[in-house]
Amino acid sequence: MTDVTTETALSPETRVPTERGMPPRRGVTDALDVVVRSIGPVVLALAAGAILLLALGRDPIAFYSNVWKGGIQLTAWQDSAMRAAPLLLIAAGLTVVFRANIWNLGYNGQFLLGAALVSGLGPSLVGDTARWTALVVLFLVAGAAGAAWTLVPALLKARYETNEIITTLMMSFIGVGIANILIKGPFQDTSVNIPQTRVLPLDKMLPAIPGTRIHVGVLVAVAAVLIVHFVLTRTSFGLRLQVLGANPRAARHMGVKVPRLIVMSFLVSGLLIGMAAATDILGIWGYVRANWNPAYGDTVIPFVFLARLNALAVVPFVAFYAVLSTGGDLATQQANLPTDFLLVLVALILLFMTVIEYLGRRRSLGASYLTPGLEQALRHSRRRRKTSR
Repeated sequence: MTDVTTETALSPETRVPTERGMPPRRGVTDALDVVVRSIGPVVLALAAGAILLLALGRDPIAFYSNVWKGGIQLTAWQDSAMRAAPLLLIAAGLTVVFRANIWNLGYNGQFLLGAALVSGLGPSLVGDTARWTALVVLFLVAGAAGAAWTLVPALLKARYETNEIITTLMMSFIGVGIANILIKGPFQDTSVNIPQTRVLPLDKMLPAIPGTRIHVGVLVAVAAVLIVHFVLTRTSFGLRLQVLGANPRAARHMGVKVPRLIVMSFLVSGLLIGMAAATDILGIWGYVRANWNPAYGDTVIPFVFLARLNALAVVPFVAFYAVLSTGGDLATQQANLPTDFLLVLVALILLFMTVIEYLGRRRSLGASYLTPGLEQALRHSRRRRKTSR
């Protein structure tokens, strides 16, 4: 199979002669491509954020220093590591489904349903069952809830080719509503006035890694990322996903059972997102309140694409955001700003990522954020629209 990235980087139009008249080494081109397309948007967003802070009358140096203090210094890095755990699992789940050129945007509903079930069933289960047995069961329940909530969009996509963006968003709204009904209804803690579930005992939650405050859910998240990376790059399932994402017709011609693969990719994605909820509830919160929605998926998506849909490459981006999010609580408090300012920085990253993508297409700076299959599908869609006009 031809490497599209290599062809683009070494095409006659972009080939830069060296002293011996030979094209530059691929390693140099790839390194420059990573800097421009993956690191560039983050640096530009931080610079733009500094300008915005100056416009608001705040000291950007002090702000970013407080982010460092609150996210890294002393034992703060442990809080950042724990915040990264659910983000990594969601990123891994989205990477799987995006590789197949399928959009699972129902992550909020999948996550909150898993969280509601874990926090609602957890107090009773941990009291009647051995700790590790109860924790494993709760992880499986959350994962099953997330996976089950993708079944309707998956089956509609597989059988009728229904637009999964619409169906997953609709299922997300329904899932968020059902989660709130569970929290305010059968799972509500009647001993408090605020609608919330009962609180899990601290000694029944995920244990800490010896010598730290970091719960073992972080290890589960890292292991899941490694497994997803291996499956996507070293197994036939990963190859079939890539072929499906590149060209569904070619996948069918090669004998790939496309409907089954679509359903499987959705199920794996929902499973990992549900497990992210279990990690967050069993590792940090211990309960869920009504109308709580951390919207982790909304912040993770830009970093998934900055990592070029590479499960391993997304780890440093998620770690960066975890530090930014954890330290940002202190920084925004010291600067007398709302915590939503951090979302502005994420939006700026997405904005600069889009601008660089556009310039990259115009100037042939290197490979796209999208995989070759997604990029080819986008070009094919544009041609069809032009033809229909």
